[in-house]
Amino acid sequence: MRIADICTRCVVHVDAGASVHAAAELMRKRHVGSLVVTEEPDGGRVPIGMITDRDIVLAVIAPGVDAGKLTVGDVMSLPLASCNENDDLFDVIGIMRRRGIRRLPVLNDKGSLAGLVSVDDVYAVLGTQLQELSQALTREQVREMETRT
Repeated sequence: MRIADICTRCVVHVDAGASVHAAAELMRKRHVGSLVVTEEPDGGRVPIGMITDRDIVLAVIAPGVDAGKLTVGDVMSLPLASCNENDDLFDVIGIMRRRGIRRLPVLNDKGSLAGLVSVDDVYAVLGTQLQELSQALTREQVREMETRT
């Protein structure tokens, strides 16, 4: 299964020069826990980092830093891990596991932001696949009982 088939296409993004306070407000307004940090060098939106609500808590709130004095670029998580739309689901799971991350920006063939895939997206797909496998096993048992009685 390709990541293009399961990723979220409507991605909330922010510029690295935005204030951390503005990023937190955007998260609250859009009901998300992370933003993809992007720049637009040639008209395409290119991911350069991620900022999460956890980043803000650990780098700003806990140490008591004024959120208005820091930019997203000061706090965003680096280096950025990403995947391509054509990547296989299990390859992306491997990236998430090795890097210890829950969300990955999805890039198109030009390197521009095409979507975002999260652990929740992966769980949903795997859950559906496991349910279908379970149904196949049940059908096999029913078929056996019908043919052997």
